[in-house]
Amino acid sequence: MNFPDYDERTAFLGDWGPFQRTVFILLCFSVIPNGFTGLSVVFIGDTPAHRCLIPAAMNITEEWRNASIPLYEDDENKETRFSKCSRHRMDIVKNYSDRGLLPWVDVNVSTIPQEGCVDGWEYDKGTYISTIVSEWDLVCSNDWRAPMTSSLFFCGVLTGSVISGQMSDRFGRKKVLFVTMGIQTLFTSIQIFSPSWLIFCLLFFIVGMGQISNYVAGYVLGMETLSPSIRDLFSTLGVCLFFSFGYMMLPLAAFFLRDWRMLLVALNIPGFFYIPLWWFIPESPRWLLSQGRVEEAEAILRKAAQMNGVKAPDIIFTQNQSGENAGKLQTYSLWDLVKSTNIRCITVLLCLVWVAVSIGYCALSLNTSSLHGNIYLNCFFSAAVEVPAIIMAWLMLRRCPRRLSLSSTVSLGGLVLLFVQLIPQYMSTVALSLVMLGKFGLVAAFAIVYPATAELYPTVLRNTALGGCSMASRVGGITAPYIIYLGY
Repeated sequence: MNFPDYDERTAFLGDWGPFQRTVFILLCFSVIPNGFTGLSVVFIGDTPAHRCLIPAAMNITEEWRNASIPLYEDDENKETRFSKCSRHRMDIVKNYSDRGLLPWVDVNVSTIPQEGCVDGWEYDKGTYISTIVSEWDLVCSNDWRAPMTSSLFFCGVLTGSVISGQMSDRFGRKKVLFVTMGIQTLFTSIQIFSPSWLIFCLLFFIVGMGQISNYVAGYVLGMETLSPSIRDLFSTLGVCLFFSFGYMMLPLAAFFLRDWRMLLVALNIPGFFYIPLWWFIPESPRWLLSQGRVEEAEAILRKAAQMNGVKAPDIIFTQNQSGENAGKLQTYSLWDLVKSTNIRCITVLLCLVWVAVSIGYCALSLNTSSLHGNIYLNCFFSAAVEVPAIIMAWLMLRRCPRRLSLSSTVSLGGLVLLFVQLIPQYMSTVALSLVMLGKFGLVAAFAIVYPATAELYPTVLRNTALGGCSMASRVGGITAPYIIYLGY
């Protein structure tokens, strides 16, 4: 910024007047849709129980219909299950059925050759009416497409992370915030009518771009507009908590709306209610000053002073203070993060931390459907555990060294998840509790790593460093769905 004394010049506004409260609350509310949009794939992309379809037109007895699906032993759960991807050859089964022979009495069914699900699959309707998996048969030989759906969303998030900062610097925080919120809402609306998996993924990629861009723009707008004493509160108990509130709304909506299209409709409706906020959320005065638009910046600050019931100085800024150096400041790139040995070591270590935390957080959040118990309750608990984690992170940021705070929370998340592997299968409640404790540690680490990263770099490299580390974390998000897939 061209105004190193900006905070002193705007101190007349106070710290927590009606203006600051309005900006704080409205920007926090703008984050709520990111919570349920970013993790909606937990439900819309879940895989219901399924097996090969035996067409009703194939006139075979009920005994042979039940015996047509091969059985296999599930060693992990110690039970017998129906095969998901094969069935006994139906021409042979039909022949035995027409001859009046009985399975396992007159015929050893296990000797009948098998074939794939050439007539498609039938899906259990107990949990979902439909998901994108059951809609487009993303199972068996196509089961790689389900994690690919999540990865493509995070590819969009990565792309949005790269371009949103440049767009925000060029066009303004407010414009980028509302344009990208519009992109998220518009393309989610179109996504509801997706005719194929490929179109759905393309639209999901664009939704991911809008989702992260409006989050970052809102975050930066708040940090630049609010007073210094409120910024830590805004970055933790503000945007992070409201993201979690949105996350907690997801399983509630999914419980009542079991069809993926109707769920997207419900999750998308709040986006239209944010249009009126354009007239209540101001542009960042700091950004306006960096563009030499002093009169517009002062107009916002004078209106803020009026809202707070205080008198603004006759002259807050001068023209030559703001504009004469605009465009002359030295710019820095990602290359500057690896130039010197010291900064290179810091950058590499922090990128590893960001990737590890991102993989852990995304994998645990996306994997709630495979945990023991009710998927809706598990998802709600996974979201609810973020609230105390963020509060703890805020307290640690105020009272503990950054290195101790970050290392302890990352270690908590990692060690607890290692211990989960030692828990016997029948102690599912203990395993679930440890998973939630691991999520607690990783959420706290995510909230701490932002300020910890920013404080390790000089001012001129701070935004570049945060952008680079954020890009590294998106790689973790892209990888997480396939780590879950490999686990299956």
